[in-house]
Amino acid sequence: MSTQTPESFEWTDLDRRAVDTARLLAADAVQKVGNGHPGTAMSLAPAAYTIFQKVMKHDPADPEWTGRDRFVLSPGHTSLTLYTQLFLAGYELELDDLKAFRTQGSKTPGHPEYGHTAGVETTTGPLGQGAANAVGMAMAARYERGLFDPEAPEGTSPFDHMIWAIVSDGDLEEGVSAEASSLAGHQKLGNLVFLYDDNHISIEGDTETAFSEDVLKRYEAYGWHTQRIEPTADGDVDVPALHAALEAARAETGRPSIIAMRTIIAWPAPTAQNTEASHGSALGDEEIAATKRVLGFDPEQTFEVSDEVLSHARRALDRGAEAHAAWDKKIAEWRTAQPERAELFDRVSKGELPEGWQDALPVFEEGKSVATRAASGKILQALGPVLPELWGGSADLAGSNNTTIDKTSSFLPKGNPLAEANPYGRTVHFGIREFSMAAEMNGIALHGNTRIYGGTFLVFSDYMRNAVRMSALMQLPVTYVWTHDSIGLGEDGPTHQPVEHLASLRAIPGLNVVRPADANETAIAWAEILKRHATDPAPHGLALTRQGVPTYAPNEDAAKGGYVLADSSTEVPEVIIMATGSEVQLAMAARDALEAEGTGTRVVSMPCVEWFDQQPAAYRESVLPAAVKARVAVEAGIGLTWYRYVGDAGRIVSLEHFGASADANALFAEYGFTPENVAAAARASLAAARA
Repeated sequence: MSTQTPESFEWTDLDRRAVDTARLLAADAVQKVGNGHPGTAMSLAPAAYTIFQKVMKHDPADPEWTGRDRFVLSPGHTSLTLYTQLFLAGYELELDDLKAFRTQGSKTPGHPEYGHTAGVETTTGPLGQGAANAVGMAMAARYERGLFDPEAPEGTSPFDHMIWAIVSDGDLEEGVSAEASSLAGHQKLGNLVFLYDDNHISIEGDTETAFSEDVLKRYEAYGWHTQRIEPTADGDVDVPALHAALEAARAETGRPSIIAMRTIIAWPAPTAQNTEASHGSALGDEEIAATKRVLGFDPEQTFEVSDEVLSHARRALDRGAEAHAAWDKKIAEWRTAQPERAELFDRVSKGELPEGWQDALPVFEEGKSVATRAASGKILQALGPVLPELWGGSADLAGSNNTTIDKTSSFLPKGNPLAEANPYGRTVHFGIREFSMAAEMNGIALHGNTRIYGGTFLVFSDYMRNAVRMSALMQLPVTYVWTHDSIGLGEDGPTHQPVEHLASLRAIPGLNVVRPADANETAIAWAEILKRHATDPAPHGLALTRQGVPTYAPNEDAAKGGYVLADSSTEVPEVIIMATGSEVQLAMAARDALEAEGTGTRVVSMPCVEWFDQQPAAYRESVLPAAVKARVAVEAGIGLTWYRYVGDAGRIVSLEHFGASADANALFAEYGFTPENVAAAARASLAAARA
């Protein structure tokens, strides 16, 4: 799609009519369903139209084209801002889809949903996260360029593209956007542009109730390029000024850009404009009719779109085809010049893994004590050379999380003084910004063509939770490396000791929580996560120990989520002890004691209950036979996960309270995480099963 320079910019009567059509489609759609957010969609229509029709490189006929710019609507409540432009530009939306706004099964849900509507790049709704997604996309675009075309002069690579985001007052009030914007400025993401809808209205009225800072000065302090544009005398968006500002932002390649655009919400509705009511309520038939008269539309018509307007707007398809064809030519030239990188691009873009990649995975010595966080670090360093698309880091805890994939290569912009700084580096320093790290990882995954992971302590997954939920909602293949997974971290005390976190995270639908028992299970878990990236995309959370745990012989059945680690001496076990992570060793020691007493005892390691539940019923029955009623589950956290696995006669060795600051071994002993207590629980379960 060719873009217009400020000198060649054209704004015709048909452009204006298309914008007014979008405003009224938004008003009519909300009125028809009886709920929604019309005001912002009306006032943002000129800006969204300008981006989609005059500025952004995209192809409505191929919404997933690699060479496209990305567009993020962070204030997802104004979804009609996006839907009307997708309709006008010729994506898969048609007028009937707008008429079905917010209704069951429609392509136009209340907030944009990734994977549900063509042209929607991310699911937005929880404010602030769209802004952080956009930052992640900009980071991914730079890393992608480094993978495939690092030597190309600036602006000449087929992998050069922009990230455009509309953000709102609400987005900029949420702390996650501040975290992400700080990192974006530090990273000098010159491919990122925020258009800030400065409309002064929130649900509670004028934003002066809660928000009065100078946003542009704040962003200037972050290291952003800042601009401001004012409305025209009648209150509408000054489109030529907006276009010039967007093009100036595109030209600023050394810094991210933000444009503060003063708008009047619900403009030009005669009485609803500039009111909080227009933010989240239908305008009413009389107000919409009056607005239509102001704009020269028939007040008796609804969802009015003239053939002339639609034909004009859908020239975006022709411009998209031209841009796509030009990119195809450029990528063909690149393929000829860079055959090895072209081969890498083809593999990575398909989500495939290189032949023999598993040979790089380490196998850990049986019997040796190794912390699973340390094992994970060795696995990442081993995989780095064979999987260049794999990158990531930590929220300033890399030394504790063991997430440094390459100590000599930090993802940092030109001009950073650190010796290991590289704009295309492997190791990301997210800073102490856990929430935005997770939301940025979502943006990286959404962008595509890389594989991202990020680490922090398990207890701080609370800070990240809503972004983790969004990972699951969008089925994104991001990997969270959560270490220090229990009271085993010891002296740091209850503020840092996760208790409820494993069960709480398992409650998120679609998130796979993996707590490996040892170093070899950790390697098998990483391999399974990598295999599932394209075939069964989903977020994964690795919960890893700080302390050393015994290493067992590798068993590939660990990839099934649960398996028999040590079987009973009897043909049918009398009791089953299931455990995860550092508590598997307790189950093994308890088994030894029970077997010495003549009690046939099976130990099941259950690193991932979600993977286990996905297995065929016959396999699950072979691991946990229904006939065996005596069962014990052992995990150093609340027992909520385990009731459905142990049954009425079962027992759970769990931690139903916060920890304390003390040596890890002392805490495990005090709270009952001992072989003796596990064996006693097994005896109690046996008695209950026989009663």
